[in-house]
Amino acid sequence: MAHRIIQIHVREGAGDLFRKTHKIARVVDSWPVGDDGSCLALLVRTQDVQAVTDRLQDIFPKSHINRIIIQPVEAILPQPKDTGPVELPSEDKDQKAKENGKAKKAPKPFAGVSRDELYADISRGAELSNSFMLLVVFSTIVAGIGLIENNVAVVIGAMVIAPLLGPNLALALSTALGDLDLMGRSIRTMVTGFAIALALSICLGYFWTGPLDSQELLSRTEVGFDSIALALVSGAAAVLSLASGISSVLVGVMVAVALLPPGATMGIMIGSGNMEAAQGAALLLAVNIVCVNLAAKLVFFFKGVGPREWYEKQKAKQAMIFYLFFWLISLVVLGFVILERARVAF
Repeated sequence: MAHRIIQIHVREGAGDLFRKTHKIARVVDSWPVGDDGSCLALLVRTQDVQAVTDRLQDIFPKSHINRIIIQPVEAILPQPKDTGPVELPSEDKDQKAKENGKAKKAPKPFAGVSRDELYADISRGAELSNSFMLLVVFSTIVAGIGLIENNVAVVIGAMVIAPLLGPNLALALSTALGDLDLMGRSIRTMVTGFAIALALSICLGYFWTGPLDSQELLSRTEVGFDSIALALVSGAAAVLSLASGISSVLVGVMVAVALLPPGATMGIMIGSGNMEAAQGAALLLAVNIVCVNLAAKLVFFFKGVGPREWYEKQKAKQAMIFYLFFWLISLVVLGFVILERARVAF
């Protein structure tokens, strides 16, 4: 059973930390950090981190909190016992009922890593850094050579690097949280990454003097409804693995819904002058991008990932609805294009 340590550091005048926090449900253990009484460590199960951190921010105003730090725990001896369901203390529930005019059923807690941990993990993929651009360059070269030489192992190696999956997942999270800054960074990073990959692969296709008829290359110029199903399931698995803290699943997801190989195929075909094959690769790339974003948004929605404050929730809800419709309409359009290409082929 995975656990986390939550350290809360408060400023002078915040009051007695232990007295204010000892009624928080689902805290397995707690102990002071330091001698000045300004820091307290709470041991909680991973799936309860969000409920506890939200409760801490309810108890202490922002002006009193210096910082909240969340740390993973490798092992605990002896193993702690289950502490029961998450709920507010009775006096807090009565107060909430008075404030709202009626008692409301508490939302089901987010069963996974907290939104803050999820944000810290996924938002790294939106950073437009030298490392990201170099990874795009390296993975494009690896993918291009593997595709042309029909080397499956080399292509899989490029898939595992998967630099373009990060900004797509960050884009999905930004709409779930209503974070316009993360949204802008995600789009900028994604566009830059695809531009670098496309430019390199076009050069590769233009200067390559050998045949471009390998099975690995040609298979990425064909797209059907099975490609849509695969991309949807893989995108959902990617977000679910991150939200649940099971990062080992991501390697399989990177291979299943790779964005770079079809992008490299499109560039190679454009560089060689085969525009029909390039259109097929572009369609597969578009299907993967749309399905990954749509599946990610649906998982975030059903997992209840969202901002904490009510005014942020309204903004995030509007963004989520707009982008869900946008990706759904995009998927329908791509479905019609796939049908039309199949009809013309026959």
